[in-house]
Amino acid sequence: MKNTGTNLMTEGKISSKIIRFALPIFWGNLFQQLYSLVDGLVVGNFVGMEALAAISATGSLTFLIIGFFTGIFMGSSVVISKYFGANDKQKVSDAIHTNIAFALICGILMTLLGVFIAPFILRWMKTPDEIFTLAKQYLVIHFAGIITLALYNTASGIFQAVGDSKHPLYYLVISSVANVILDLLFVAVFGWGVAGAAWATMIAQLLSVILSFAKLSRVNDVHRVSLKKIRINRPILKEIISIGLPSGIQNSVIAFANVIVQSNVNIFGAAAVAGYGASARLEGFVFIPITSLAMSMSTYVGQNLGARQYDRAKKGANFGIISTIIVSQAIGIISFIFAPQLVELFTSDSEAVRIGALKNTTTSLFYFALAISHCFAGILRGAGKSKVPMFVMLGAWCIFRVAYIETITYFLHDIVAVFWAYPITWLLSAGIFFVYYLKSDWVHGFDVK
Repeated sequence: MKNTGTNLMTEGKISSKIIRFALPIFWGNLFQQLYSLVDGLVVGNFVGMEALAAISATGSLTFLIIGFFTGIFMGSSVVISKYFGANDKQKVSDAIHTNIAFALICGILMTLLGVFIAPFILRWMKTPDEIFTLAKQYLVIHFAGIITLALYNTASGIFQAVGDSKHPLYYLVISSVANVILDLLFVAVFGWGVAGAAWATMIAQLLSVILSFAKLSRVNDVHRVSLKKIRINRPILKEIISIGLPSGIQNSVIAFANVIVQSNVNIFGAAAVAGYGASARLEGFVFIPITSLAMSMSTYVGQNLGARQYDRAKKGANFGIISTIIVSQAIGIISFIFAPQLVELFTSDSEAVRIGALKNTTTSLFYFALAISHCFAGILRGAGKSKVPMFVMLGAWCIFRVAYIETITYFLHDIVAVFWAYPITWLLSAGIFFVYYLKSDWVHGFDVK
């Protein structure tokens, strides 16, 4: 294969291969997180606390729908990386074009579903009346352009499956800068409020889609995209769904549990929603090194198991787990120490700052358990065993988390008790994953036929 940005991870020094692949993903995720961060900073400082609360109230609902389809797209990335590792060029091409066709269909469905159910779910979540209209406005605009997010995730997954994590970074940097400029223009200058923040994000995402597919249509390698080849290949789609559907369900059940958490936070009023939202945006930065290494693990494991290099897959997985734990816990300590100062970046409201800081100090010292869970999920997904993390997350992060919240809030009207749902369920899932990883024969999740 020609050297056009692809990265074969079945040879060379394991640690350097993983780090070199993960770093652009890290920076890309960092810039992608800026979409959410800039919205919060600009709206919180130029519009007010209620506007920030309105945007914050939509976060878990947005991920409930987006997470399902994003998880399915993860399956396509695993399929592509497996065939890329096995040097099966025709199936790589079939998987790429099937995934694009599937993304277009899913993008349309997400738009229709999201716009229709948004107001009903916001009411069900007990969204405070003073922020309901703003939250609905932001959410409807967001879902109206959700196809851009689906297509960008598809393009990014194609690049990463063949070991190219640099080009998604380039396009995210450009679109993130555009998002900052548009946010300031639409919100601070034009005074469009939360609608301006939503439109800025949509336009910036569209820019990243255009740049990504312009590159994919010109690259002279196995992952080149051709419009006339975009169609559904049923056997490939079945394989993508068999790996991606459990990941989609996993994301959705996690999001559903977080909707329950958000609903219980909403009861405490707009200041609580704003403080919780600010903390959640900060926590999004904790996810960056975790998800970067988890995504690296899926590609690394997928390529090496596709090439039947089982020992190399195990060594790389162990390196990823240890690295993720160290990095995430270091960030957790910083978050714990500077919790109030970090929340104050989003709002000056004293009650919102107090609640946001409480959220940070309750959860931040347990980020190592969060890291273990996501890294193991990435490894097992790359091995074709995506049902395992689905069941673990369904049990620990959905059923147990919801049961805990419903029980504890019956006896205690205390927002800190709600926050404890996170570290408790992180520890539970981490323990289950650790036992499974040690006891199971996960490296034989699939073999290339």
